[in-house]
Amino acid sequence: MELERLDDYRWEIKKTGAMKVPARIYSSNALIEAVKKEETFKQLVNVAQLPGIVGRAMAMPDIHWGYGFPIGGVAAFDIDNGVISPGGVGYDINCGVRLAVTGLEESEIRPRLERLATFMQHHIPSGVGSTGPLKLSEAGLKKVLKQGSPWAIAQGYGEARDAERTEDGGCMPDADPAAVSSRALERGRGQLGTLGSGNHFIEIGVVDEIYNPGAADAFGLRAGQVTLLIHTGSRGLGHQICDDFLAAMTKKAGQTGIKLPDRQLACMPVNSAQGRAYYRAMACAANFAWANRQILMHIAADAFMAALDISPRDLAMRLVYDVCHNIAKIETHTIEGQKQKVCVHRKGATRAFAPGHPALCELYRQVGQPILIPGDMGTASYVLVGTREAMEETFGSTCHGAGRVLSRKAAKKAARGRLLNRELEEKGIIVKASGKSTMAEEMPEAYKDVTEVVEVVHGCGISKKVAKLRPVAVIKG
Repeated sequence: MELERLDDYRWEIKKTGAMKVPARIYSSNALIEAVKKEETFKQLVNVAQLPGIVGRAMAMPDIHWGYGFPIGGVAAFDIDNGVISPGGVGYDINCGVRLAVTGLEESEIRPRLERLATFMQHHIPSGVGSTGPLKLSEAGLKKVLKQGSPWAIAQGYGEARDAERTEDGGCMPDADPAAVSSRALERGRGQLGTLGSGNHFIEIGVVDEIYNPGAADAFGLRAGQVTLLIHTGSRGLGHQICDDFLAAMTKKAGQTGIKLPDRQLACMPVNSAQGRAYYRAMACAANFAWANRQILMHIAADAFMAALDISPRDLAMRLVYDVCHNIAKIETHTIEGQKQKVCVHRKGATRAFAPGHPALCELYRQVGQPILIPGDMGTASYVLVGTREAMEETFGSTCHGAGRVLSRKAAKKAARGRLLNRELEEKGIIVKASGKSTMAEEMPEAYKDVTEVVEVVHGCGISKKVAKLRPVAVIKG
């Protein structure tokens, strides 16, 4: 598996052995060294061996170890001859990011920032197994799975325009609750409106730099503006759906004739009965996640107003966009000069559609898709925009975040004896976490340099920088 450097940001493994396509990694000279030492290198080569894969198996600069597929992985499969794999989506289906802006300036919140962070933590249920404010019957939950964020909006959690500013309008139409197990339904029923744990967070930030004034203006971003970033997904429901279908597909692996280089890549033909069932169940989890983030934004707005004693008009919160990271979607792309329908897996990767794409909402269609890249809690997050290069090269995909460099166990070991809260306070960042272990696992050094990751995708043209957001308060699950 010889890695060939193509240019400053592209590295490729030529098609050899059982590989059906080459494997490409987008990375910098510094970031690639870590990849060479990890099993992620091998994971990407394994993906390139799956039936019906087209183009290349790809990894974004935030690549790190995942289940089956590397996190940061992108792969597209022919609808007729290809496969769909739960490992290519991940356990946290539609783990994603939502960005909202406010009418506030940093100077207006800084004197009451501690109070604001405390109110935010108290308003938003977080942590393992946390339950939310909605008590749904099974029938009610199935409506959420069918309708996504429009369901939450209809219940009073937001405005109609929010759905327009959400990827896919906040609803995948192929969702079928009949494909979801009773165990998954039970796990998800009490978790709508909760943040979860691990790397999920609420971040209050400030627009620190503008790189592309035209796109920033279209997105409603201006320097000094207070922002809200929400990062969470489909909670226990999505995890159980992944678990259910991985078990079922692994059990039937010997019956398909598909040779798997890794059992974690368990898959089924896209158009098989089980492949279609997984897609419909996955769409349910995606819709749950969009509804979840829609509700969390509404709760966060209430926390802002209560903590600062201001009105909705003073807050002037408005959704910029909501993107998902872990998903498989049926899309049409141009491959070798021909339009082809494919199943695109984005695991720890973000859709990056170019200006003019019909899937984009009318508001942003002439600019390109907003892309939201969260960093670690001590650095920065970024807003980017989709490009034609991404459509031509990566099936309209880019990175999704900083990407881990330390396991949670290694991070906790490295954090021993350190007062992480105090270190971050000295940088002007207040952090509220459910426990010391969460702080340690999510310490800034556990992640790659998000600025360098963003420079890679900007430099190679698969997305372009629009703005940088500086965190001032972070609530961790």
